[in-house]
Amino acid sequence: MSTVLGMNQYGKAETRVVRIYRDTPMHEIRDLNVSTSLRGDFDRAHTIGDQSMIMPTDSQKNTAFAYAKTHGADSIEDYAIALGKRLVTATPAARQVRVRVQEYAWDRIGDHSFVRRGGGVRTCVVTITRGDARDEWDTQVLTGVEDLVVLNSTGSEFKGFLKDEYTTLPETDDRILATSLAATWRHTGTGVDWNRSYEAAVTTLLRTFAGTYSRALQETLYVMGVALLESQDALAEVRFSAPNKHHFLVDFSDFRVNGLTNDGEVFNAADRPCGLIEAQVIRDDAPTARDAWPAEPGFR
Repeated sequence: MSTVLGMNQYGKAETRVVRIYRDTPMHEIRDLNVSTSLRGDFDRAHTIGDQSMIMPTDSQKNTAFAYAKTHGADSIEDYAIALGKRLVTATPAARQVRVRVQEYAWDRIGDHSFVRRGGGVRTCVVTITRGDARDEWDTQVLTGVEDLVVLNSTGSEFKGFLKDEYTTLPETDDRILATSLAATWRHTGTGVDWNRSYEAAVTTLLRTFAGTYSRALQETLYVMGVALLESQDALAEVRFSAPNKHHFLVDFSDFRVNGLTNDGEVFNAADRPCGLIEAQVIRDDAPTARDAWPAEPGFR
């Protein structure tokens, strides 16, 4: 039997980087979770244990900390681009680097006091591939939000679906539609005001979710994707992963309480099992993504 080494990569996962800006009495905070991975000619490390071309993952962690100081984190995209270029440059055997950043938001309650904000977590994934020339890079930037929990208490139906002998779900003209949304959108360039683009994108997604009558979560995701791409010309595609957070009407008929009715007011929120709806909406005139990195689970 003969064997060969297949795809491989290595890096440092989930480095927690908190950057405090103390330039004025009113401090600023950036709270990040940073993961880095390198791909390249690292076969000898696997086949004969030769570590001479390996940048230690501990060094990747230290670089993430240092770049939070030297390059700042005003936007997670610019930070990830700078960090990625440094890592692939410092590792001659690396052909590609991927930097994934999650940002946890804090709201100000004083000049130097903050409270952790609920709601969605901002994300970005930057993939940088080394070009032939010294300063030539192919940079792909994906921005997104995850754990964005949204709910419409009406304005949603689900009926007319395929049925077989195992189908017990009743059709409904009025249901709660809720999901913990993960959305990721691809930029066609890097000269972007990342913070403004992100805020505008989330606003568009939320406004569209709230203003769309839904015949299915699939339809809602598509309408949201179209609205996002129409709102920003520099976006090429958006991908959604949306677990359906089911809310089942509680049956009061067996309760021994006279006159107690449940007119669409009390629900059991069930988090599992759940339907998982995933979709991609693409601008038909946008350049195709050159993504040599293995796809993550789902569309996230």
